[in-house]
Amino acid sequence: MEEKKLERKLKPRHVEMIALGGTIGVGLFMGSASTIQTAGPSVLICYAIAGVVMFLIMRIMGEMLYLEPVPGSFASYGYRYISPYIGFITAWCYWFMWATVGLAELTAVGIYMSYWFPDIPHWISALVAMAIIVTANIASVKYYGEFEFWFAFVKVATIVFMLVVGVMMIAFGFGNDGVPIGLSNLWEHGGFFPHGLDGMVAAMCVVAAAFQGVELVGITAGEAQEPRKTLMKAVKNIVWRILIFYVGAIFIILCIYPWNELGMMGSPFVQTFTRVGIASAAGIINFVVLTAALSGCNSGVYSCGRMLYTLACNGQAPKAFGKLSQSGVPRNGIYFTMAVLCLGVVLNYLIPDSKLFLYVYSASVFPAMVSWFVLAGAQKNFRKRWGKEAMAKHPFKSPLYPYANYFCLGFLALVTVGMWINEDTRASLIIGWLFIAILTLAYYGKGMNKRPIVHEEFTDDEEVRAAHESVEGATTTK
Repeated sequence: MEEKKLERKLKPRHVEMIALGGTIGVGLFMGSASTIQTAGPSVLICYAIAGVVMFLIMRIMGEMLYLEPVPGSFASYGYRYISPYIGFITAWCYWFMWATVGLAELTAVGIYMSYWFPDIPHWISALVAMAIIVTANIASVKYYGEFEFWFAFVKVATIVFMLVVGVMMIAFGFGNDGVPIGLSNLWEHGGFFPHGLDGMVAAMCVVAAAFQGVELVGITAGEAQEPRKTLMKAVKNIVWRILIFYVGAIFIILCIYPWNELGMMGSPFVQTFTRVGIASAAGIINFVVLTAALSGCNSGVYSCGRMLYTLACNGQAPKAFGKLSQSGVPRNGIYFTMAVLCLGVVLNYLIPDSKLFLYVYSASVFPAMVSWFVLAGAQKNFRKRWGKEAMAKHPFKSPLYPYANYFCLGFLALVTVGMWINEDTRASLIIGWLFIAILTLAYYGKGMNKRPIVHEEFTDDEEVRAAHESVEGATTTK
């Protein structure tokens, strides 16, 4: 394996936007109406509860990132602090999640491009988009960061505009002939819980899935400039910002429109922009969801390459995936991911009306949750390894340990049970478990359980060494 290391070329503004844009996807702009139909206005509680869980999980990850900003983050923590098997499962599940998300987003790119260019086949638009994104990712990590920064900026700017316009409509009647809309739509039309607690629980499964990607900032740990400062700031800010954008945007939508009419209106964002007199609202939102789809694919290619790199470093994937280009990029892992995406585009061309991609995309929901389980479960041994004295001096400890861990694990377990009970999500859970079963057979079939644990150190970075020294005191630097 080459001695060359991943290069720290992601600037703080890149990491901030990667963290923020990772979970703001097409689902918020186009799919929010479905969760509202399931739970009614009470869906706000679902997003709030899920947001609290994500806050706790992100703080757990932040505590570990401060001392170990390593490539693969949570997959590496699962490998080191739970077992090599768990690290293997986590990395491959995360690769699977982003590969399927990337595939689905490429398919979506073709659909969105047809809005302006109806005569161009979808697969051509998808291939062009993939070529651009893969080229940027192979060139240098800074190009990935730059692409993601602007993709995320478009999404964030749209939501901020939506929030401002929505508040003006609710409070001052802007776009409603000067008559304030008020908040009455939250409890009229069947009340705040029109489908009872059952509806809220059913929506929780989908809402939890909407937050997948929140942990993406952890993948940047091995390539972020000033990792302590940059990552801690991103972790501190990401959850409350996402809560504002998700809960805030859906709160505005629920106030402006009766919840039981949203399912017949298409995108609530399009309707809101149209209502205030923006004639090109459909085109604007189409551009926004196009950038959201490109962002999803961009993050998918990046994450997949780093997960395969982590697996190779741990001796759990071919060594070729651990080789880096002259610019410090795991190119072979990116090429492999690109091949998988190409296969998906070909299948989409051959069977365009098949529901295959819908099933594959939905199958990524549970594998995406594995990283959250691992973070909550690995912290105990992480703290044990560093010792009480070091942890007492840690400046970014996660709050409410270990009760926060129990709460998060319990919440995730309940969501898993809810996915099984809910007929709409049961198939995705089954496929997710089947994927894990295949991974398990491969792990033990290849004899990986008999290989020695690889303890690769990541303290060659000056700032990381300083972080260790700041908390270790009399203990020996790792």
